[in-house]
This record gives sequence, C-alpha cells and structure tokens, in this order.
Amino acid sequence: MTDRRRAARGITALALALGILFILGATVHSAYAATYRQGSSGEAVRTIQTKLQRWGYYDGAVDGIYGSATVEAVKYFQRANGLTADGVAGPATLRALGMEAEADSGGGAQVGSGDLALLARVISAEARGEPYNGQVAVGAVILNRVAHPSFPNTISGVVYEPGAFSCMLDGQFDEPVADSAYQAARDALNGVDPTGGAIYYFNPATATSAWIWSRPLITVIGSHRFCS
Repeated sequence: MTDRRRAARGITALALALGILFILGATVHSAYAATYRQGSSGEAVRTIQTKLQRWGYYDGAVDGIYGSATVEAVKYFQRANGLTADGVAGPATLRALGMEAEADSGGGAQVGSGDLALLARVISAEARGEPYNGQVAVGAVILNRVAHPSFPNTISGVVYEPGAFSCMLDGQFDEPVADSAYQAARDALNGVDPTGGAIYYFNPATATSAWIWSRPLITVIGSHRFCS
C-alpha cells in the first residue's frame, strides 16, 4: 500500500470517528435536555410541580426550582406509576406527566408532539357546546399566550398556570374529550385564529371579575367574549 493510500484511509477513518463522536454527543445532549433533576429550574420545572400538586403528590411551592421537596414528590409519583423512583424527571416520567420531553429553549414558543392532545382536552373542557369556530378560538387564545411575553412559552405551561382556566378547578378538564376538539386543536396549531389575536376570553353570563370585563373586546363568538 502506498503512503498516499494509507494517508487517505487515515483521513477517512478520522472523519468517520469524528462523525460518530458528534452523533453520540448530540444524543447525550438530547437525553440530558429532556431530563430535569435537583438543581434544575425554569418553566418546565414549574409545570412538573403544578401537575404533581394538582394530582396530590406535591404540596410545596410552585416556584420553578427543582429542590428536595420536588424530588420527593417526583419519587412519590414514580412509585405510584410503576416507574424507577429516582426523583429524576426523565423522558419516561415526563411522558407519564403528559409533558413533552424537551428542554426550555430560553425563549420562543415550544410545540411538541403531546401538545395536540393537551390542547384538545382544554378546548373540549372550556368550549364544550360552543360552535366549532368558538372551539378553535379557545385553542387560538392558548397559542397566543404561548407567543406572548407575559405568559409561559409552552402550551403545558399556559394550561397549567394556576388560575388560568376554570376547567382545571371544576372537573371539566378530566371529562372525555369531544371529537371536534381534536380538529379544532389542529386548526389552531395550523394558525387559524378567529379571535384576531386575543389572549383572554370569558363568558359574560358567569364572569364577575371587574378586571376581565375591563379588557378591550376584540370579538364575540358563541357565549365567549375574546379580548386583548
């Protein structure tokens, strides 16, 4: 074998090795990004805490800081759901929580594979009995909040923000999801927005908050007023 051929083979082998290392590095980074443990912080941790609190596994502060109390709550949840009770919210635990296995990006809207089901559930719970356009409108409000700097930048973060949606308090969230809600969620995710950019809505027949009545009206669809 000539020196030139040996050199060419050496370069090829080096390139292959570097490629493998790059793929492995990306895989490790992806796995780490999808994992939350003691010391983590951010909107995803807040969502984990909110879900655990709502389901009775956690009674600490929803502060977005993965401390020892959150670790114990995650272990409690893991044991109850047949998962390894290590207190680490990895991909399997996040799936059991109904969350996307993704890291906080530090800004910008995040839309993952589980968002359709969650968005459809909220639409069904909040707009059951509303015209189809009104169902899409509720989904659009949630997505408008995701994109707005005053709200969490994930669908799950918006949905589980304390006090944001009455369906989380009155049991409607846990009711079966209407078939139309899935199509409404798809339309909203595809950019359909009958509200014209609303970030709030309410039913004037039941709303008693002076603050919500003070929000500038954009449009009325069914029994909901949609506001900026």
